[in-house]
This record gives sequence, structure tokens and C-alpha cells, in this order.
Amino acid sequence: MPRYELCLILKAMQRPETAAVLRRTVETLFERGAIVRGLESLGDRRLPYKISKHDGRHTHGGYFTIDFHSSPNIVSGLLDHLERDIDVLRPTVLKKDIDISKAQCCGPAPEKSKHATFQ
Repeated sequence: MPRYELCLILKAMQRPETAAVLRRTVETLFERGAIVRGLESLGDRRLPYKISKHDGRHTHGGYFTIDFHSSPNIVSGLLDHLERDIDVLRPTVLKKDIDISKAQCCGPAPEKSKHATFQ
């Protein structure tokens, strides 16, 4: 199963309400067969622009990421579900690439010098 990252902007709420929204979202992922690997809060911030959603104008929001593995065919249904959630301002799903080792990203490893080094 491919690895995805769900980036969420939630409307500004108190901590218990925010926890309830995140719990609902993770349970939705579980119901659709996803394996959740991590949840990270990126903090509450002022939005870069006002977002009009669900009969309100929002200027602040909570930023979260959820790292999960799932089948590719559930992603569109998940986004549809999150778009209808009144507490979610902006859901985005990104496909994460396989980790690239340092040798692959930086070219071949440098060869050791054949000359003696003094320390």
C-alpha cells in the first residue's frame, strides 16, 4: 500500500473539540482500511488569507498532518468525506515518495584517499 500524508487545516476550536475532529478523521481512515502511522500538530496559526467555508469566514486555524498507508482508491472518497465535515477548512492528501538514501540523492559516495592522512 502506498504511503500518504493528509494535511488538514481545522477551524479554530478549543482543545476537546479539536481532539474530537481528529478522532473522527482517524476513525474514518480505519473504517476505510488505512493504517495510520502518525499524527502531528503543527500548531494554531493565522491563515494566509480568509477562507469562507460552511457559512463562515475563518482567519485562524489549526494545522495537522496524518501519515498513513492505504489503497489508492480510497483517497477520493476520503477527500469527499472531509470536504463535507464542517470543522475541516482545507483537506489535502499528498503521496509520499519512498525514502531516498543519501547515496542516491548526493551522487556516488566519495572514494577514500589512497594517501595516508595525519591526525
